[in-house]
Amino acid sequence: MTPAASRLRLPRFPDWAGRNFRLLAAAAFVTNLGTSGAVVASAFAVLRAGGDGTDVGLVAAARTVPLVVFLLIGGAVADRLPRHRVMVAANCLNAVSQGLFALLVLSGDARIWQMAALSALGGTGTAFFAPANEGMLLSTVDGAHAGRAFAVFRLGVNGANVGGAALAGALIALVGPGWVLAVDAACFAFAASLRALLRVARPTAPAAPGGGLLRDLHDGWREFASRRWLWGIVVQFSVVNAVMVAAEAVYGPLVSQARLGGAGPWGAALAAFGLGNIAGGFLMLRWRPRRILLAGTLCVFPFALPAVALALVLPVPLLAATMLVAGLSVEVFGVTWMMALRQEIPEDKLSRVAAYDWFGSVSMIPLGTALAGPAAGAFGLTGALWGCAGLAVLLTAAVLLAPEVRQLRRRDTTAEVTGGGPAPIAQPTPNDPPGGSGEGTASLS
Repeated sequence: MTPAASRLRLPRFPDWAGRNFRLLAAAAFVTNLGTSGAVVASAFAVLRAGGDGTDVGLVAAARTVPLVVFLLIGGAVADRLPRHRVMVAANCLNAVSQGLFALLVLSGDARIWQMAALSALGGTGTAFFAPANEGMLLSTVDGAHAGRAFAVFRLGVNGANVGGAALAGALIALVGPGWVLAVDAACFAFAASLRALLRVARPTAPAAPGGGLLRDLHDGWREFASRRWLWGIVVQFSVVNAVMVAAEAVYGPLVSQARLGGAGPWGAALAAFGLGNIAGGFLMLRWRPRRILLAGTLCVFPFALPAVALALVLPVPLLAATMLVAGLSVEVFGVTWMMALRQEIPEDKLSRVAAYDWFGSVSMIPLGTALAGPAAGAFGLTGALWGCAGLAVLLTAAVLLAPEVRQLRRRDTTAEVTGGGPAPIAQPTPNDPPGGSGEGTASLS
């Protein structure tokens, strides 16, 4: 090779970033770039169709309800079928639902019930996609590089979320929400084509005799319930997610409007949270805590800081600083949580366990947002915010009482796996995961 040719050679990917990992990361970036914009576009589409704030909430809830209803079934299906095929099928369903949503909005004759129905169809696709996606990612990286790989993956997702929301705002003003929804449909279709290229080997051993989805769900529940650290943290986050989303989606805008000067300061605070997510991802590229769950759970305490800042009505710079710290802490927990799942859960049950994780993490969010208004009426806005912060702190302290949470240590190789419940099966190399794996984690857990 000539010196000139050597200089033109493309950089080599690190060994842990195999072909499948790169495809998963690229597809996740594309999907989240479109979806983060579509969340903004769907709200404006409802308002431009003559709806009000209640109708915006109705369309959003229409997506959440089937997500909760079908999550557990989605996890069982993803462990029974090749996971990448489940992911591709779910992406295609989302592409169709968002494409129809876009056509409906562009026609200028959209009805609220039609948008809610298409939103529900999209939520159904997500219910099947999320557990399969989580198991696929978790089984695609090896233990020695899991933390770095998960940090890179989440950096791409968070970057796409920030960029997608910003682009959506500009595009909605320029061409309208219908075209942003059309872009989201195209992103789902492109992501499906990327995930169809995943190279997934056939299992080396035949699957266990059937028993149907109910048997699969029972096996997943047994795997989930047998680990106190697992169900304890999921129960914790069922409440933490609900109260933090209530603080962000309901109380934050109210405080900003009444005491901080309007929507601008809250938008700046949310941007700081996104920057914190990205900073946390860069931190986890280098930091490899030995006690992974202890490190992650300690980083849940700062989740309460935004609610405290809003309750105290801190100046905008201090509010933004608390949001940045909270965003960073979310990423530290997210990466350590993914490391724990990948290390401790048998590969053939990853999607079912992920489904229970997702179910616990999102099922209480609609209730939390629905009760936010009545709670503020009963205890006052300041009292409700202190309640959100207090619940997050108390539940996190309670989880730390479990010895498994404090003592679970990172194991970089499967050779280090010793007793204590079902051990994970030998993990695949980044280039050649076994058939039917999944990816990701629930919203915050």
